[in-house]
Amino acid sequence: MYDTVLLPTDGSEAMETVVEHARDVAGRRGADVHVLYVVDDRAFLTLEDDRIPEVTDRLREEGERATDEAAARFDDVTVTTEIRQGNPADEILAAADDRDADLVVMGTHGADPTRDMLGSVSQKVVTLSTVPVLTVNIADADSPVVEAALDANSDN
Repeated sequence: MYDTVLLPTDGSEAMETVVEHARDVAGRRGADVHVLYVVDDRAFLTLEDDRIPEVTDRLREEGERATDEAAARFDDVTVTTEIRQGNPADEILAAADDRDADLVVMGTHGADPTRDMLGSVSQKVVTLSTVPVLTVNIADADSPVVEAALDANSDN
């Protein structure tokens, strides 16, 4: 059912929880994992033109670090990494299509549940994806509830 899992990462420490979920799915299914980092070029709109290459290079370096760290967490499955540039939601959706992903596992910041259940990137991916999307709330990644859920999943 799940042969290829797409794992977008933003490089934050909170992604650890998302990686654990992706590891669990990939490990159980023997799925390949594709780790993706997107350099969000929407932030460049307010930069002076001469600063764009410097910022792009710095963000690409961050992307390499983030994808390498996430990829290193997987054992016994094939892992590839990629860095793209553009609108994160659009690039995640494109990567899912390009890699023939069967599942996207991604974090969401959904900080205010009374307004939006998901962050804007996650919301767009969930809404437009042609494959299932597993979202993991990273806003409370260190909470006991999330840790208990991870512990319960590891018993299965």
